[in-house]
Amino acid sequence: MKNKLTNKFTEIKHLLLVSFCIVLFVSCKKDYVDIAAAKITVGQGVKPGDICGSVKGTMLSDSVYNVTCDIVVNRGDTLLIQPGAKIYFKGNYNFWIKGNLLCIGTQVKPVYFTVQGMAKNDVIGQDPTTDNAYKGTWGGIASDTSTQFMIMKWTHVEFAGGPYVVAQTFGTKNGSAATPVKFVNPNGIFVFEDSWVYGGVDGGASVSVSSGLVHIMRNTFEKGGYTGGEAVGISNGTQGTIAYNLFMGSATNAIKVSNGKATLSQANVLCYNNTFLNGGFRRFLFGGAGNSLGRGASINIEGGGAGAAYNNLFVDNRFGLRIVGTASYLGNNLVIADTAHCRYSNNFSYGDDVELTSQFYPTNFLTVPQPSDIPAPSVFLPANYTFGAVYDGSSLVGKNDPQFVNYPLPVSYTGTTPDAKLATMSFAGIYDFHLKPSSPCIGKGLTSFKLMNLVPLDPIYGATEFTSPGADIGCYQFKGEGNQH
Repeated sequence: MKNKLTNKFTEIKHLLLVSFCIVLFVSCKKDYVDIAAAKITVGQGVKPGDICGSVKGTMLSDSVYNVTCDIVVNRGDTLLIQPGAKIYFKGNYNFWIKGNLLCIGTQVKPVYFTVQGMAKNDVIGQDPTTDNAYKGTWGGIASDTSTQFMIMKWTHVEFAGGPYVVAQTFGTKNGSAATPVKFVNPNGIFVFEDSWVYGGVDGGASVSVSSGLVHIMRNTFEKGGYTGGEAVGISNGTQGTIAYNLFMGSATNAIKVSNGKATLSQANVLCYNNTFLNGGFRRFLFGGAGNSLGRGASINIEGGGAGAAYNNLFVDNRFGLRIVGTASYLGNNLVIADTAHCRYSNNFSYGDDVELTSQFYPTNFLTVPQPSDIPAPSVFLPANYTFGAVYDGSSLVGKNDPQFVNYPLPVSYTGTTPDAKLATMSFAGIYDFHLKPSSPCIGKGLTSFKLMNLVPLDPIYGATEFTSPGADIGCYQFKGEGNQH
């Protein structure tokens, strides 16, 4: 599938480059052009101001666009968004991508999909029912099965998740909460790099990829879902890499891998050097305890899916790495993962309460303790431990502080459990998750595993960079590599 998809992608890329050269040549005929300063252009520029209906061509750098109804990029068309463009939603509207999307922000000039003037309620203890992050003020960005590529770099997606009114693409349904970013083409390429997703309702995931080749690298995910939903949802044969991401306060899982109903290929992703904090609590507190039993993992693999997880940093998540190996859990029907093809090691876990440390290896699941994990399983698991058995994690509470530059560990809370506080510690804010020189995460990563770089390497039409596995655990490397937020 990869070779066929790459050839098709190359053909489309060449057509777009030819179009760009024609535009540049015509401009040169009119006047002198500084080629070094030229911006990538596809078709004609989209006039700034109010936009509504069918759109194609180029949304211009540093321009403001006000979305006054649903936007549609038709089949065969391409929309390119230049650095610094701001797309403001004036109501519950969506971007329907039936053609292709190139959203190419930069570190200095990111692109924004947001609501002008809407405040971020980044306060510990904020009532989620009054938090703007979970209101779903606008819909989302949804591709279709005709979308060959959807490439988003240095892009903010904020306050999305409103209900679909008239669903227009595969996998969307009238009345259901929109997914902030959705990709669905099994023959397509999805790149999501150096970007941010803030908020959402319960639309499955902040970024949902239900088919295709993926590269999800160096992003920040905050407040993913109110009472449900993941930060990244992978299903239906999707394959690729999820690395160097920061996940803060996902309602359920931060990453969920489930093959679903796919038969031609298997969902299989490589997850490495990610940092996960405070996941799984809002579903438990606000979604109904019976609906949350066994759910809320940092990484969850189920439903015939496969995957690998290395060098990940888990801090105060309700459950650790969760490999589903049973068909039933406390009355919940589950679908077993492809446990024979799940690989993981060198993952680091920290917890501020025995409720959390006793779930580093989730009870009734088939996560196999690895000698390279931190803390070492031999330190706290009984000699006769069987996979998925109950164990006493009380000796681990507050131990192995990863030593972030600026973040309050141990987390203090009132009451008998940490749930209420951790449920609202769901934003990056002014915290700094880089590692101090004395961090026990430094030098503990594995760098020799097989990579899954399945998308093209290209500054515009593919992955900007395949960041190699890091020697330090987590998304921030001590020497500066990894996540750049």
